Amino acid sequence: MGHFLLAIGCLLAFAITIPLTFGWIHFELKPGDDVTYYAKVFGFEAGTFALGSVMAFVAFHGLVWCSFLVIIGSAMMMKRRLTDGGLIATQSLSEDWLPLILLIAISVTGLGISYDYTFLQGKTYQFMAVTHAIVVILWLVWLPFGKFFHVFQRLAQLGANLYKHEGQRRGMAVCEHTHQEFATQMHVDDLKLLTKQLGFDYEKKDGRNHLDLSPEGKRSALAKAHFQARKASGKFFG
Repeated sequence: MGHFLLAIGCLLAFAITIPLTFGWIHFELKPGDDVTYYAKVFGFEAGTFALGSVMAFVAFHGLVWCSFLVIIGSAMMMKRRLTDGGLIATQSLSEDWLPLILLIAISVTGLGISYDYTFLQGKTYQFMAVTHAIVVILWLVWLPFGKFFHVFQRLAQLGANLYKHEGQRRGMAVCEHTHQEFATQMHVDDLKLLTKQLGFDYEKKDGRNHLDLSPEGKRSALAKAHFQARKASGKFFG
C-alpha cells in the first residue's frame, strides 16, 4: 500500500505540474464572466466550473491531495524500514532514506504554500516558496542516481554503441609497442583533440603521441622511463 500511495501521489503530481509549467493546461476567465473558470488544454476549451464550487476546490488543490498521498506513502515505507529486520540490515541513508525524506520535505513545504495563501493571506509566501524550491532542487540533484535518470542514460548508451560501431567501421588503432589493436582510431583521434583542448600535451619530441600506446604499451613505456632514470643515477636499487 505504501508503494501504491507513493507512486500515485508522485505520478499525479507530475501529471499536474509539468502541463501547468509548460502551459499545456491553464485556466482563465472570459471577459464579462468573473465567476466561471474555463479550463484550456493545449489551447482548446476542455470544460468549465464555477468559482467556489466543489470542482474548483478539488482542481485547485490537486497538488495538496498529491502531497497527502506522498506523505502517507512515505511514512508507511519508513515504518517498514524501521521494523523489518531484512531491510534494516541492507538499507542505506543515501539510497533508501534520503529519497523518502526529500519527498516528504517537498510535500510538506508544498502544503506550506497552500496553507499560507489559504489562512495567512500570503504573509509568508516568499519564505514558503523559496524553501520549497530549495528542497525541490536538492531532490533534482539527487535524482540522477534514481530511475528517472535512465531516460537519459539509455540514450547515452545508445549513442556510445553507435560511436563504437562507427569507429570500428573506420578502422582500429594499433599499439606501436604490442602491435595489437586496442581501440578505434576515431576514439584515439578524438582523445588527442580533447586532451589538447584541456591543456594536456602528450606529444613526444619525435612527433609520436603517448595516446597511440595501448594500456600495456603505456605501462611498458613507464617501466622503461624508470629504468633509464635509475640507470642515469647509477643506482638500480635503494
